[in-house]
Order: sequence, then C-alpha cells, then structure tokens
Amino acid sequence: MLPLQGMLVVTLEHAIAAPFCTRQLADLGARVIKVERPGEGDFARAYDTRAKGSASHFVWCNRGKESLTLNLKHAASRAVLQELVERADVLVQNLAPGAAARMGLDHASLAPRNPKLVVCDISGYGDGGPFTEKKAYDLLIQSESGFVSVTGTPEQPSKAGLSIADIAAGMYAYSSVLAALLERWRTGRGKRLEISMLEAMSEWMGFPLYYTLDGQPPPPRAGASHAAIYPYGPFACGDGRKVVLAVQHDREWATFCDKVLHRPELAGQYKGNAKRLAERETLREVIEQVCAGLTGEQLVERLEDAQIAYGRLNEMADLWQHAQLRARARWTEIGTPGGPVPALYPPHHVAGEAPPPMGSVPALGAHTDAILAELGRSADEIARLRAERAV
Repeated sequence: MLPLQGMLVVTLEHAIAAPFCTRQLADLGARVIKVERPGEGDFARAYDTRAKGSASHFVWCNRGKESLTLNLKHAASRAVLQELVERADVLVQNLAPGAAARMGLDHASLAPRNPKLVVCDISGYGDGGPFTEKKAYDLLIQSESGFVSVTGTPEQPSKAGLSIADIAAGMYAYSSVLAALLERWRTGRGKRLEISMLEAMSEWMGFPLYYTLDGQPPPPRAGASHAAIYPYGPFACGDGRKVVLAVQHDREWATFCDKVLHRPELAGQYKGNAKRLAERETLREVIEQVCAGLTGEQLVERLEDAQIAYGRLNEMADLWQHAQLRARARWTEIGTPGGPVPALYPPHHVAGEAPPPMGSVPALGAHTDAILAELGRSADEIARLRAERAV
C-alpha cells in the first residue's frame, strides 16, 4: 500500500510551486484532482512544446493527476468544487492573493463543513505586510531574497538556471502537508498551512545571511566556483572537458598537490583555506596550467588515484545518459497527450520495492466527465454544463 493511498487532494494551481508540491503527493499514492480553467487550463501548459508537444515544465510537475475543467464564475461549477473539497483530505492553492478566500475556499470557511481538511495556501509573500498583494514570480523572488546578488560572476549577478524559488516553496508545502496529515492522525482535525515563496527562499539563504552578520561584506560572486573554499570549482582540460574539483581541507590539499598537480611543495606554501582563498588567482593559474596538459579522463584518473572529490561539468545530454542513474535503474516512462516520455522515479523510491504510480500527464479536462459522474451528475446534466460552458 502506498503511503497516501486513499487520500484525495484537490488543487487550484498554476505554474510551478503548487504543482510541484502536489506531484510529490501523487507520487506517494494520493489521488490529485487538478482544477483548471476551461479552454486554457494551467498557463504553464503553454510555456513550450518540447516534450512531445507538451510543455517541459508541465510534464515535469503534473504527472499522475486528474484534470477537471471548471468555470468558477458559473454557480454550478462552484457547487461541484465545493462538493469535491468537502470530500477532500487536502486542498492546495496558489491563486492570486485573496482569490481563494473570495470563493469561500479558505480554511476558515471550509473547516466547519470538513474539519479534517488540510488547506495549504502558497503565495509569493504571505498574508500581512506591505507585499501581500504583490504578484510574485520565480525570478522576482530570487531577486527579493538576495539570491541573485550572491550568484554569478564578479561582473554580473545571475539567476539560477531553473525555478528554485518555486521549488523551495513547493517542497516546503509538500513536507508541511505530510506533517499536517500526521498531526491530523493524532488530533482528528485538519489545519491551515501558509507557505511564502520569499520565506522559503530566505531560509535557503541561511549561509550568506550569517556570513554577513553584523554588516560584514557578502560572499563574493564566484561563478561556478565556491565563494569561500578553494580550489572548489570547474577547470578546463586540454581536450575541452571541464572537471569540477572539490578540495575541502589541508589533508586533501596536500594529497592534491602531490598526486594530481605533481607539485608537493605547494602544500606548505598554501596551507590553510584562508591562504588559498587570498591567493586564488595565483593558484588558479598553476592548476589551469596542469589541467591544460591533461585530457579530462587523465585528470579524472589522477583524482581517482588521489581519492579527491570531483565531478564532471555535465550538460543535459550527459545527464540523460548518466551511468549512475542507469545502473540504479532510475528511469521509467510516463504517458503524455503526445506520447510516452522518459521520467525519473522520485528520490524516495527504493529499488526492489513496488514502483510509485508514475501516472500520465493529463490532457486538459481529460477527467471532467468521469469526475462529474462520480459526483452524481447524469449524462444529461453533464451535457447541459458543457452547453453552458460551465466545464
């Protein structure tokens, strides 16, 4: 039996944060009904067409869900949604600030009719304060949280290459929902959860926050290198491959100088991470000169022999073929409206156990008629709702 088997999750979601949360719940066996606007649905459906005609973000965040289209301006559709929510275990929403409450979908309105309901509200900035009503997108939160200021090169700040503010909020929402369901098992009652994207990202900023305590200067932007440890970052080899070195302490530094650089005298000359940081430009020239005389595989052989941690600076084509993922049988397939695509099992899946559901990515409104029939609507009633553009 899957951990959340038998649980019903209703979600009013778009973009990444809430869909990423509810996809994790679906992976654990919950039934997730995604309520979408007729005709267009979650606007993330239209981001691109890279995944067999579907959007890459949408395929990533929406497998294993059922799509129900409802025009929530129509009274009959609002009644359908209320019925669903009264049966649900969890409601997740990341609509515009205040929109769910205006429809009576806040915890205070729903708890009297469904006291076991867990309501998870995801927003950019949270309730209260001068930013409550502001629109919030991933790049804006990366910027507001200070993340962009410590990322990039000395000359140019940079955003992350993926939606980390959305992911942070989605993962805190996911873990908070699980905790609330565990609490409900003890108390018999649901609760309201509130997840702010800004607060999720600010939590992730703990290291640079404490690094700047009492007005101290921030960590320098160091590109793909570490801002406070050296050598810790990518170096180019003679064949164009880049290998990421990670030397953490003086014992590793001494071994690195001896077995990788073949310059053992450097160990004492640059002892201590603070010294290496201060002389990073001089050291960079030394390390680059050695790496330039080696192929990527030759450098890797030296690093393996010295037992120095490293990683290859892979691109997406490399990740698709990654030997470790293949050796651990982490790939499967899921369905999409345009055909099957590869998908990774979620990290919690243990080899040898029954696989998680890994359901298909739904076409817009694919489950509308079935869900309406489940709620007792006759074929004639469903036809009338369609004629009235309520669904």
